[in-house]
Amino acid sequence: MGPKHNVSRLELTVITENKAGVALYKKSGFDIEGTKRNSLIINGKTYDEYCMSKLL
Repeated sequence: MGPKHNVSRLELTVITENKAGVALYKKSGFDIEGTKRNSLIINGKTYDEYCMSKLL
């Protein structure tokens, strides 16, 4: 058996406009904890990101 890790939560960020991704993460047990406003600029457009987590 491999080493044990005391991991109690997983975290991720996802662009708020990525509705399919947000739905998939929610279905997998992740909850939205907050919103990072204007956190990314892609091709000159700003995007918000959700901070999501899942407690293990």
